Amino acid sequence: MACRSFTIRVPATSANIGPGFDVVGLSLSLQLSLKVSHPLSPPPSSYVQPLITYTGQGADEVPLDPYKNLTTRVALYVLRCNNVHRFPSHLSIQVHNEIPFGRGLGSSGAAVIAGVLLGNELGNLAQPTERLLDFALMVERHPDNVTAALVGGFVGSYLKELDEEASEAASVPLSEVLPEYPPDAGEDWGLNPPVPPFGIGHYVRFKWSESIKAVAIIPRFELSTAKARGVLPTEYSRKDLVFNLQRLAVLTTALGQSPPDPELIYEAMKDRVHQPYRKALVSVLFLLCPSPSSRLITACPDSRSPRSNIVNNTSNASRITGHLSLGCRSHDSRTSYRRLRGNRRRCGQDIPRVWYFNRLEGLRNRQGQRCPRIIELKSSWS
Repeated sequence: MACRSFTIRVPATSANIGPGFDVVGLSLSLQLSLKVSHPLSPPPSSYVQPLITYTGQGADEVPLDPYKNLTTRVALYVLRCNNVHRFPSHLSIQVHNEIPFGRGLGSSGAAVIAGVLLGNELGNLAQPTERLLDFALMVERHPDNVTAALVGGFVGSYLKELDEEASEAASVPLSEVLPEYPPDAGEDWGLNPPVPPFGIGHYVRFKWSESIKAVAIIPRFELSTAKARGVLPTEYSRKDLVFNLQRLAVLTTALGQSPPDPELIYEAMKDRVHQPYRKALVSVLFLLCPSPSSRLITACPDSRSPRSNIVNNTSNASRITGHLSLGCRSHDSRTSYRRLRGNRRRCGQDIPRVWYFNRLEGLRNRQGQRCPRIIELKSSWS
């Protein structure tokens, strides 16, 4: 029996870079991958539901029912919006995930983008990138992570101001976009989901210097989005808003310059909108805030998780990682570290390397085996 097969790979992302709160995102060199196959001509009288297998991060938490799994629910949403009512029979989806859950590296955004790409491919829809982003934004509602995951690189994005009719369509509750399938749901349940308006989100890709790496500092506790946003004020002074706008205007160019200017980036990464209000929630990350003389360019604690990115110069990356390890050991033992590179390429091309280091568990390779030193891992996108 002839089969069709393909692979989808979606990168991890980091949003809220410095003063770019809810505005900019960066794709990184961890990934969520799906190996998909189904027969081209299955027996017509015996429809078989999709079979999902899952390995890697979150394997014990992710539902394997295609009507409960986030990725396949998003895929079915895309299909049904385009008059394809069900998955192909005998569909097999093998998922491997390198992205930690709930640590500010865009795991949910990657799952949503994987679902959008899966639906587009299974339905042979050939939707343009801008339309795929519309579907993703009906689910995720924030453009920074999903846009970076979809198009790759260092990305700025915004939600377009829509007319009244389109605004109403885009404001449909998530429970109607991705409804929970009840146990007794039949094949005809949920066949007519709300179709997204055209042009919900817009983006631009900035340059990213090959000389810059990011160190993700990941405390071993979760910080809910609601709690992180709950400490933010409802109003800001004009002075603070201008402070952020000035620095963001410089930052989007400064991070693409080679060689990078540490003093310029250090100043341009400062923020007055979200970071100062979260010091009490994730105090250890602010204790590590660098100075430009150390070649640590800056620290930017994430707004929706306890993760922080530290952008640094390649030539000092090993020394800086050691400095961060000692600093976190002094203040908080529940911390792991990932030294990453920005992924400047779109989906379907090679991505840069990633090093993995966990101080509590020791050095490990991708299979979880202990190693005597940091292992260089390389990923290849087909």
